[in-house]
Amino acid sequence: MDISFRNADLNDLPLIVGTYNATVPGRMVTADLEPVTVESKLDWLNAHNPQTRPLWMLYADKEYAGWVSYQSFYGRPAYNKTAELSIYLEANMQGRGLGKICLQKAIDECPKLNIHTLLGFIFGHNEPSLKLFYAFGFEKWAHLPKVAEMDGIERDLIIVGKRIG
Repeated sequence: MDISFRNADLNDLPLIVGTYNATVPGRMVTADLEPVTVESKLDWLNAHNPQTRPLWMLYADKEYAGWVSYQSFYGRPAYNKTAELSIYLEANMQGRGLGKICLQKAIDECPKLNIHTLLGFIFGHNEPSLKLFYAFGFEKWAHLPKVAEMDGIERDLIIVGKRIG
């Protein structure tokens, strides 16, 4: 499989939002309960930049497969070397090892981005994502019990972390 990444731009936002919205009904990945709009994600898109907080489009055999983003943690300067990582794959691209490829690339790029700590915010019932991050040496750094409610079910949030370099 030929894998490629490129920096996202404004024209990619409909694809990014489409991939994101496809996860909303499953209640496994995002805490949004309704689909989001392209317009509502403009500020989020603009908070990314290739030098410190990239947002990458992922392609497998030249077909759009998903996206990867680094997001600043907590928004205060003392946390500039810490980032939250998100990986979203198209449903038809899951189960092909792309999550592993994305996570390895994200880890490998951290030194260039001056990121020393990488975090993942993962629902406790999202066992595939937890398994993926644990396989790459992430550890459970926080367990927030029953902090999200979706369809009347309270869900835990697990924060996993890894020191890079």
